[in-house]
Amino acid sequence: MAGSQEVAIVGAGLAGCLLACYLARRGHQVTLYERRPDPRAEGAERGRSINLALSERGLSALRGIGLEEQVMAEALPMRGRLIHPVRGELDLQLYSSDGLRSINSISRARLNAALLNAAEQHAEVRFEHRLTGLDPVTGTMRFEGGQEEKAAVVLGADGAGSAVRARLAEHAGLRERTDFLGHGYKELTIPARDGEFAMDPGALHIWPRGTSMMIALPNPDHSFTCTLFWPDEDFDALGSPEAVARHFGEVYPDAVPLIPDLVDDFAANPVGRLGTVRAVPWQAGGRVGLIGDAAHAIVPFYGQGANCAFEDVVVLDRCLDETGDDWARALPTFERRRRADTEAIAEMALANFVEMRDKVASPVYRLARRAEHALQEALPGRYVSRYELISFSTVPYARVRRRVRRQQQVLGALAALGAAALVFGAVRRLRA
Repeated sequence: MAGSQEVAIVGAGLAGCLLACYLARRGHQVTLYERRPDPRAEGAERGRSINLALSERGLSALRGIGLEEQVMAEALPMRGRLIHPVRGELDLQLYSSDGLRSINSISRARLNAALLNAAEQHAEVRFEHRLTGLDPVTGTMRFEGGQEEKAAVVLGADGAGSAVRARLAEHAGLRERTDFLGHGYKELTIPARDGEFAMDPGALHIWPRGTSMMIALPNPDHSFTCTLFWPDEDFDALGSPEAVARHFGEVYPDAVPLIPDLVDDFAANPVGRLGTVRAVPWQAGGRVGLIGDAAHAIVPFYGQGANCAFEDVVVLDRCLDETGDDWARALPTFERRRRADTEAIAEMALANFVEMRDKVASPVYRLARRAEHALQEALPGRYVSRYELISFSTVPYARVRRRVRRQQQVLGALAALGAAALVFGAVRRLRA
């Protein structure tokens, strides 16, 4: 092992705090630098708060530092999607073929607080430190106000708008691109009703409406966090309280009675942007590196953003094992090993947006899901759905994508054979 080194992590969000825990366990001297004030202070629940859907990849990473049980005590399991049509009955679509496995809704702020508490036991955390400069050759960092710090290794875990990535683009030849989705998001709240949940808390609720949708995830206080995913121009089109009320009454009629502050919340809450970040390379000189959203932000439609970032930490930890904590070898190894997986989940997350928005309410889709579950029961271990491979396993994302493509080819061939058999049978009957 190369021995203890001073490691600076820029960003004390989810990935940064988890990374600090893993690196401190390896004996490194870790300092976290966060541009915001301490988010555990009063008002921590404000701001960006799309609820997280924790699944096996994220839980496995938390398990590695003994935090899984504590975090899961705050989580609410969701066993499937509950589809809300404009008219008609609700439709529960289970996530697993046996109906027993769940993804888990948890507050971003509460999870961040738990990870900050864990990180502070072994690392120093400095809030209100906004990075403004970085020399990737010397590891010298400059912060707002002129303060300078230096570290042997600097890791950017500072999210999709990463300041570390921006500095690498300026000084180390990094190339970056953000592909915006063309859809934004806005949050609303369904409060508790008489102290209880207003809807089933054991499901992720979806109102699919073709080019747009609304989802809702349960919270421990018996409320739901709703998120609208609409084309950018649709938010601007509702220019008056009357237009907002009329639109929701037509498009989400069953939700309107559950959101008493609908008009006020719609006017007050900001519209966030969604996109996919791509950067090459993720490291410079084996001394500065990127991890999580700073390297490869994705859209949230597979619930894998945090799970993927947490898995990054586990993979980097293994690379350090293999290289004896030689960062000059570990960081390039991490990028080579992880890039194909992050590109795969970015692609699959975009595809799942179309599925959630356009397809889940279709009778053809529901029939296909039932057929898929039947295949899993008939061929245990040999046929596994994409959703289950992503959410309930740690099979690398790129391998998931390859396996699902092969399965779909087999299914297509079987469907063609079945159709041919039906045609042949019909012809024989007509000739009889």
